[in-house]
Amino acid sequence: MNTLDDYGFRHELKFEMNAKMAEILKQKLKLLLSYDSFSKESDGSYYIRSLYFDDIYDTAYYEKINGIEEREKYRIRFYNFDLSYIVLELKGKKGAVSYKIQNQITYEEYIYIIQQEYDKIIIGDRSMLERFILDRKMKNLVPSVIVDYERIAFTYPSIGVRLTFDFAITSGKYNYDFFNKDIMLYDILEKDKIIFEVKYNKILPKWLKELIQSVPMTRISMSKFALCKELKGNVVQ
Repeated sequence: MNTLDDYGFRHELKFEMNAKMAEILKQKLKLLLSYDSFSKESDGSYYIRSLYFDDIYDTAYYEKINGIEEREKYRIRFYNFDLSYIVLELKGKKGAVSYKIQNQITYEEYIYIIQQEYDKIIIGDRSMLERFILDRKMKNLVPSVIVDYERIAFTYPSIGVRLTFDFAITSGKYNYDFFNKDIMLYDILEKDKIIFEVKYNKILPKWLKELIQSVPMTRISMSKFALCKELKGNVVQ
């Protein structure tokens, strides 16, 4: 099974800004960076839906808000309602840096995971999937909260930089019809609020840092997962 040393670490900084400032920054970035590969619309936007797992004590949530130095959580994610590309991801934090490990799964394997029919899944070389199944059994992980949003992402691949604008964030408790476009979801942020994230492997170039700092924004620590769990009453008190 792979260890964390087999995967890259990155820095992740989160900010909140209003839509007007976000638009100004996006126009500047368009001149210098490229949209990422998931972009479907002319403005570079695309849709993401994630299903997060937690235990009955909301351990992943409380580790996040309590600032535990080393923590992990699992999610299943897809893009633009394309069911041919579904990923199981492990998101982790180790001190000041984060990491993400993913294995692609099929729609049928998603059903087997939800129904806990693991014997029907051929693991192959997907060591993270194997680890998730073990953790789900041992830690009693259950589907917890759905997080929906639209994203515009810019990349600078040669230096490992990615900048994302997340908006129209909605959420709801887990629903077995995870892939249904019409499930009941609720707004999480005010309409004019944008979550902006700066992700980089080693160094954020000075010119890009100065460009980002040219637009007013507020540094935040709350993740979309924790925000959705908290605001929709999905947390054990």
